[in-house]
Amino acid sequence: MTPESLTRPVALITGASAGLGLALAHGLADRGWALIIDSRGADALKDAADALADRTDVVPLAGDVTDPEHRADLVDAVGELGRLDLLVNNASYLGASPLQRFAAADLNELRRVYEVDVIAPVALTQALLPELAAASGTVINISSDAAVEAYEGWGGYGSAKAALDHASAVLAAEHPGLAVYAIDPGDLRTAMHQAAFPGEDISDRPEPATVVPAFLQLLDSRPASGRYRAAEFAPAVTS
Repeated sequence: MTPESLTRPVALITGASAGLGLALAHGLADRGWALIIDSRGADALKDAADALADRTDVVPLAGDVTDPEHRADLVDAVGELGRLDLLVNNASYLGASPLQRFAAADLNELRRVYEVDVIAPVALTQALLPELAAASGTVINISSDAAVEAYEGWGGYGSAKAALDHASAVLAAEHPGLAVYAIDPGDLRTAMHQAAFPGEDISDRPEPATVVPAFLQLLDSRPASGRYRAAEFAPAVTS
């Protein structure tokens, strides 16, 4: 990191080696944000960082967000930069593929879903609250329509995202100086979405990059904390 980067806004994005996380990283890099990005796959994360490095400073840290030591490394990286303006809790776990009906779901899989989709983002947000508060920063928790709609097979993931939605609302009530959003990006052409529909053609879903303008508009307009759909800020362009 160069000293100049400390004067620029800084974002930490989890699950940023592919899909929506990577698309958001590119969108912020184009605006000159410094980035801390994480994912479990070190090779994919290095490739992502290399693709971003020509536009901005980027710190890639491979690890599992459910691991307290990895979260501590992320917090240390923020400390080295000296600020944090945006936390995007994007890393998510769908559960077993094919999806399991709730009544027969493997409880170990459910625990993993909740550890990744609820406990980890809450824990990371807790650890970074001082830096976020100092910057009057923004927290974006990636949600899903499965958090508010009852779909067969989506009980684990949907209920975890519903819990994250409510945690976001409580955080906003407790910290009115922050902007806290639970955002449903809509169906996207990602590896996770493909895992939910094994063997099916999901090429009709839009690419993750198509919803990035909506997220940037959210950051620019900074509406009241709450739950939103990305389509409320800018229509996704299907491709």
